[in-house]
Amino acid sequence: MGVRPQLQKPHFFTVEDIDAVAQAIRERAPEFTPRVGLILGSGLGAVAESAAEVVATIPYEDIPDWPESTVWGHAGKLILGYWSGQAVMIMQGRAHYYEGYTMAQIGLPVRVMRRLGAEFFFVTNAAGGVNPEFEPGDLMLIRDHINLMGMAGLSPLRGPNLDAFGPRFPDMGRAYDRELMDLARAVAAEKGIVLREGVYIGIAGPQFETPADLRFLRSIGVDAVGMSTVPEVVTAVHSGMRVLGVSGISNRANLDGETTTTHEEVLEAGRVMTPRLAALLEGILARL
Repeated sequence: MGVRPQLQKPHFFTVEDIDAVAQAIRERAPEFTPRVGLILGSGLGAVAESAAEVVATIPYEDIPDWPESTVWGHAGKLILGYWSGQAVMIMQGRAHYYEGYTMAQIGLPVRVMRRLGAEFFFVTNAAGGVNPEFEPGDLMLIRDHINLMGMAGLSPLRGPNLDAFGPRFPDMGRAYDRELMDLARAVAAEKGIVLREGVYIGIAGPQFETPADLRFLRSIGVDAVGMSTVPEVVTAVHSGMRVLGVSGISNRANLDGETTTTHEEVLEAGRVMTPRLAALLEGILARL
């Protein structure tokens, strides 16, 4: 933790750049081909311990060009292994735009997942509750998102289009796969897991929102807010991957300014959510 990001990187990577990163990972596990790529957000890294068979564990700093996590609660390790019969590539923690990385760097791991063979992209995060009915520790199935960062011009697709991955103008009308959402609902019902649903909004951070921010977000239909996920989902959709997103609600909406939100609170909520999230993902993987 506390590693300074490499800030002098290009704002886009070529297919050859991405393939070089993929090859560095492939050399650590030559016979392994992931079917599912999974990112675990703040405080949720322990979910990876549910993987039944670990083939390789690679620290991010050992992977060329891979953005390193600098925030406490992100272990910064890539795990290759098998979980519920599926070959999975699990990121224990992620990098964020606010850490000083470019959007291209944020999207790079997703591109690499795709080049290694992943068809599915599961993304998780710890998010602030905006819907006043949500409680800390709740899991929220992401039905849709608002790309506040992207609307302002911060897109991981900026630069020359990579035709090997997808079209110049990818459609985001069904960013979150409907069949995967139905599968998540069915697994949650079977396991007795309360699964909220809603709209996630991605903001740049790193500051938490003001009460006025939150009231505005609620007025436009937002249920949860965070500082990640959306750039990764945009990259995955452009790459032709099927996406499932789950937010862990880390704190109640501070609509009146009477409470204080801290990163420690976010991490503690992650510890509470980990068993339920692990059970949900395990059930989904078993039924893919």
